[in-house]
Amino acid sequence: MRTLSRILILLVLAVIVAGVGFLATWEMPPPTAQVEKVIGNDRFQR
Repeated sequence: MRTLSRILILLVLAVIVAGVGFLATWEMPPPTAQVEKVIGNDRFQR
């Protein structure tokens, strides 16, 4: 049981490290669509 626990913990750590490495090196494309939203004056405090 102890060996299985160690394997599972190492597997979870490896997945976390791989995910962090992927996110650190992934070059996400910037958004290309322009977003415009009209906000009414009643939403602001006076």
